[in-house]
Amino acid sequence: MNNKIIVYILVLFLGIVPVELFSQKRSKAADLCEKAEKALNQRDFVKALNYLKQATQKDPGYVDTYILMGDAYNFTLKSDSAAACYDRAITLIGEPDPLLYNIAAAEHMKCGQYQKAHDYYELFLLKGLQYTDVLTEAQKGLANSKFAIEAMKSPVAYELKNMGPNINSEWDESLAALTADDETIIFTVRRPKDEHTVCAFCVNEEDLYSAELRGGEWTPRKVLASPVTTGYNEGAQSISPDGNYLLYTMCNADYGLGSCDLYWAKRIGDRWSRPRNFGTPVNTGAWESQPSMAADGVTIYFASSRPGGFGGMDIWKTTMTSEGAFTAPENLGATINTPEDDAAPFIHSDGHTLYFASNGRVGMGGYDLYYSTLLPDGSWSEPKNLGYPINTWNDEINIFINAQGTTAYISSDKDGGFGGLDLYSFDLDDNLRPSPVTYIKGRISDGETGTPLQADIQMIDLETRQLLVGTTSDAETGEYLACVHTGKNVLLNVSRPGYPFYSENFQVEKSYTQLKPYIKDIVLQPAEVGTVVILNNIFFDFDRSDLKPESFVELDRLVDYLSHNKVRIEIGGHTDNTGSAEYNEKLSQERAKSVYNYLIAHGIAESRLAYRGYGMQKPIATNDTEEGRAKNRRTEFTIIQ
Repeated sequence: MNNKIIVYILVLFLGIVPVELFSQKRSKAADLCEKAEKALNQRDFVKALNYLKQATQKDPGYVDTYILMGDAYNFTLKSDSAAACYDRAITLIGEPDPLLYNIAAAEHMKCGQYQKAHDYYELFLLKGLQYTDVLTEAQKGLANSKFAIEAMKSPVAYELKNMGPNINSEWDESLAALTADDETIIFTVRRPKDEHTVCAFCVNEEDLYSAELRGGEWTPRKVLASPVTTGYNEGAQSISPDGNYLLYTMCNADYGLGSCDLYWAKRIGDRWSRPRNFGTPVNTGAWESQPSMAADGVTIYFASSRPGGFGGMDIWKTTMTSEGAFTAPENLGATINTPEDDAAPFIHSDGHTLYFASNGRVGMGGYDLYYSTLLPDGSWSEPKNLGYPINTWNDEINIFINAQGTTAYISSDKDGGFGGLDLYSFDLDDNLRPSPVTYIKGRISDGETGTPLQADIQMIDLETRQLLVGTTSDAETGEYLACVHTGKNVLLNVSRPGYPFYSENFQVEKSYTQLKPYIKDIVLQPAEVGTVVILNNIFFDFDRSDLKPESFVELDRLVDYLSHNKVRIEIGGHTDNTGSAEYNEKLSQERAKSVYNYLIAHGIAESRLAYRGYGMQKPIATNDTEEGRAKNRRTEFTIIQ
């Protein structure tokens, strides 16, 4: 070997010429090292290691043996052994070529030996500035080692709980996705290929499985039936928080646009519709994968290698303008995306906390998980690392967090599982939690016949008028599930053609321990003379008749309803029994008139409107409690023609 240290990783991938470091008397191990070198060039690592182990017995102090052995272990992904071999070589040489420090540091990073990696990176950057091709990589490695050393001093809460035999098996399970009520899970299973597998060269096939939570236990998992499951690879999926949409990735399909494309299917009763390709402009000839739908029901985040990004893989978003129609994707920008790879986006049900994987940021090494918050001005906050031991020296590439923000789900091959990757849950550290979200669920039906109805459901921030959640009830069952955002004053609006809309108000404090779901069946009354609709989101200050700004969302809904339905209504104002009858009648009259004036100002003909103040004449609840009195203080409209 002419007494040269041959670092094959760099020779093969970076084109760096081996460097003559020192001279030594030809060793008895030299011939064996030359044979090992030839075996390495032929990628026969087993033979190479056999020669090198013999060489160590011939001459334990021959440096080249440990360099080559380190390279062999490096190629076979045995970083512990590779790092130990490079350490031995450095010790024997004393003052090696600085390049060896960089190579050894990288192997120590891969097995979590951060202090050793840190020391080697510092030596390389002190003595190896001539190796300009790898300086940036070494500087990043040094930053990562510093971060990791500090992160391990302050670990975050992390106690994995295996999800059990009804979810996990001897195969690989990964990529959990749950509905907002935590009662339905869909995940990816990587199993051996069978006679139905289309891919001829594949050893495995990925399919989607689901399970339901019943009595605190998961039901035995089932593969999603056709037409979702095919002989191709389906995976990297998400389920919309309301459970209505399944978004997933299919790869190498004959009818795809690129290597991997995004697909969607809709739940109808207890089955899924025929999946459809997102099509252009979302899917391209590049790689698109890992979709995640926000609770608003229209915003979808995904990863893509398409041109126009900042790195190899970037995170993008698109908007579903109508079912199956999507806007041109928008890159999330340089705050999220790096010159390297950023992928696996998961947007929490709060609508503004984004979790994702990246290998382009300072972290524990490889892919780490990060989170960023969507700010009021539409920009993203600087991403934060989820910390150790959620992130380690291994690649962490996916996380899902339940709507309440308390429980996270990941896949891991840790000891004690059922085999390969298993799905685990853990209680999320308080410092890493998104804004908590609860939910409302129930059934929507016709008030006269009891027939299940498909209706549009929206949750709207009354202060900003921003759509927080958009969903529909199931066409067959009338069942619905919608997120309720905490810390906001939120309007629930339910609408269907031919029916007056239904509205309700939610004000939930931010809390992780006291969030309770709302179970509510909603009855829509057909538009007939005498139908009464309570406007639950019309607000006035105490003893005032001026409309508060939070009322405008509800009033705009009423304007829209009147614009599309030929009805004449009376606006009625009502109070509780506090104060005199004369006073209450006057106040309720003025409040009803305020609504009347708003409708006229927004284009509704005066001839279609009437108003009246009823004071305390028509209570709908007892006036003996504050809760009852609050219900009696209301604004409503009645269809009179």
